[in-house]
Amino acid sequence: MSGQFESTVEIDRPVGEVFAYLADGRNDPQFSPRVQEISKTPDGPTAVGTVFRSTVKDAGMKTGREFRITGFEPEKLVRWTEQSKNLVTAEGGYDFEALPGGRTRVRIFNTLEGHGFGKLLVGLALSAARKDAPDFGRRIKAAAEAS
Repeated sequence: MSGQFESTVEIDRPVGEVFAYLADGRNDPQFSPRVQEISKTPDGPTAVGTVFRSTVKDAGMKTGREFRITGFEPEKLVRWTEQSKNLVTAEGGYDFEALPGGRTRVRIFNTLEGHGFGKLLVGLALSAARKDAPDFGRRIKAAAEAS
């Protein structure tokens, strides 16, 4: 079983700045309280093939996550696929749209998929993610505008 959640937010910053901020996954802890730590391989600019490894805390449990960048078009989109072997994994991305007045619209989305016992848990994870999606978008907006 799998399912998607998403949020769209308008940020009072130019698309190039918002793209650069969100393309660097090391900024995730600034807007995602579940991310405890994160690193990037290799050093240098994010590109297709870049891997972000993180420790996240969900429902009181810490797990390791590894995401590989699978799509990358500056000021247009970022795509990722989870490589880790967790009960529930994610695949998703950001879509960017320049707006008048130096503003940016960002669509954030993830598809969650359950594996093994995770097939029983994915519905709960999706429900929580969908409920949090508007707040997640607001946290991204606040963090990107403050950067």
